[in-house]
Amino acid sequence: MKSISTLFQREFFGYFRTPVAYVFLVVFLVATVGLAWFLGRFFDGGEATLARFFVFLPWVFLFLVPAVGMRLWAEEKRSGTWELLFTLPVSIPEAVLGKFLAGWLFLCIAILGTLTMAVTVAYLGSPDWGMILSGYIGAILMAGAYLSICSLTSALSRSQVISFVISVVSCLILVFLGWSVFNNFLGAIHLPVPVVDAIANFSFITHFEPMTIGLIRFQDLAFFLTIIGACLSLNIIILKR
Repeated sequence: MKSISTLFQREFFGYFRTPVAYVFLVVFLVATVGLAWFLGRFFDGGEATLARFFVFLPWVFLFLVPAVGMRLWAEEKRSGTWELLFTLPVSIPEAVLGKFLAGWLFLCIAILGTLTMAVTVAYLGSPDWGMILSGYIGAILMAGAYLSICSLTSALSRSQVISFVISVVSCLILVFLGWSVFNNFLGAIHLPVPVVDAIANFSFITHFEPMTIGLIRFQDLAFFLTIIGACLSLNIIILKR
């Protein structure tokens, strides 16, 4: 545990040693709030709810989370610090977990920075705070699932660009499978409803949307945690090769 803690601190505080982290936090806030306000027509809803905010998160994560995750291992390999890292008293599983947790906490800070939206909603009316809390829990879990995929793809390449592209494509598929437009298309070509539902069940959207309306279900928690566990396990296997 001490090794994980040491590496976690090294990685987490490393984000803030350059202006890039602060730029990312600003971009994340502007992107999420801006989409909700303008594309989501936030002030036209007439309701004290964050539904118009949460609906854009899977799409914002699609590009911004890979921007964080692409450097986790690709940068270590490119800069030559890969070998130096494992001269420390840390095992590969500990290194994978420490790096992942540091990146996840950084994303949590970005997500919690959008609480300005919750303040706005409270100003406009009397929101359901239980619904808002479950929505943020879902957002944090979904960010962790995205990041675990990015960590895995980062371990596959020395190039951050390649890692970014593979991460975006992989996550896009897992978003697209639950997108209503895609599901309607599958229905239009007369695919059986159980098949359409089964396909949609592999999507981030399918398991995130219930949380945005206050439902915290076992299958949704299990979905995100399974992706995190599976990707980190594959990450460890790849690094051990």
